[in-house]
Amino acid sequence: MTVALQVAVLTVSDTRTPETDTSGAFLADALVDAGHTVSDRQLVIDDIYQLRATVSQWIADPAIEVVLVTGGTGFSGRDSTPEALSPLFDKSIDGFGEVFRALSLAEIGSSTVQSRALAGMANGTVIFCMPGSTGACRTAWEGVLKDQLDSTHQPCNFVGVLRGH
Repeated sequence: MTVALQVAVLTVSDTRTPETDTSGAFLADALVDAGHTVSDRQLVIDDIYQLRATVSQWIADPAIEVVLVTGGTGFSGRDSTPEALSPLFDKSIDGFGEVFRALSLAEIGSSTVQSRALAGMANGTVIFCMPGSTGACRTAWEGVLKDQLDSTHQPCNFVGVLRGH
């Protein structure tokens, strides 16, 4: 049986509204479809301190096990998700960004080099940060997150890490 995780979803955008946030909606729907609970969902402007404050609240909450962040991982404008969140990590999960970019290469070619997708563990919470496009969220979900948040996925998954198995 699959273990249901408590997940918070954060969209980082200076232009989207809750009504136009297709990436956050995709992630929330995918989580529910997989049997997880969306404990909180927020939209924050691309500001290092607001991002850090929101995610810090979630990682301090023992009920939140996973944080999915969409947006702010590129090189344009005010993209600052890596700068905001990587200082919070106790451990980096380098493989997430590596696998995401490998999958993305087949979809968008060399433009994937501009993705700064990243992940880490902070206070027992796993945090995955991906680009803001709905396509990128779908790539991350289908290529990595769906399996890594599934307690039945072998040989390993993050549920075992989160639940101490």
